[in-house]
Amino acid sequence: MPEDIRVLIVDDDFHVAKLHAAYVDSVAGFLALPPAGSTSQALQAIHSLRPDLVLLDVYLPDASGLDLLHQLDVDTMILSAAADAVSLRLAFRRGALAYLLKPFTAESLSQQLRSYARYRRILAQPGNVTQDTVERAKRALIPGDVMASAKPRSATEAAVLESLAPGEQYSAAEVATRVGVSRATAQRYLSALADDGAVDIQLRYGSTGRPEHRYGLAAGAAG
Repeated sequence: MPEDIRVLIVDDDFHVAKLHAAYVDSVAGFLALPPAGSTSQALQAIHSLRPDLVLLDVYLPDASGLDLLHQLDVDTMILSAAADAVSLRLAFRRGALAYLLKPFTAESLSQQLRSYARYRRILAQPGNVTQDTVERAKRALIPGDVMASAKPRSATEAAVLESLAPGEQYSAAEVATRVGVSRATAQRYLSALADDGAVDIQLRYGSTGRPEHRYGLAAGAAG
């Protein structure tokens, strides 16, 4: 199983940071690291913890998060109440992958993180990228704007997609049983469908406390 995407939250409000950490931990494949409350703490944490993704506030006690942004060599999204166009343009100019305005819901952040996971999976494929890959990766970062792949679906991929009933979630093993393929095959096709935005991945904790990935149709997806 792939390692969790490690997320550093940078926010000077301890309660907000704790809430956002809970949001992150509720998303399949993501792990919240101990939050940082200032730009100096953020730099130390990035150096020592090596996060995969930083969720960065603009308003911090020792400097602007936007000033910190252009110093970072790590994927970063802005989570802030800064609602002016200047901050937004500056954030994107300095490399932010997304900009989420506070206050937001757990589902809004969950959608953004799942989009980021799709973006990473698309760019993790071996070999050089094509222009189609570039466009798919760009679209993947925008929740709800991921277009289905133009390539025709194989019979197995179509069967996996059709096995998912709207509003329901399934494990890879359950999908494998419904389709009549191995669990590994079902997992492979479910991951590909997630890359195309047709399938969403959720996380569910069982009685043993071990998380399980659950798969369901994305909003607007059809079999």
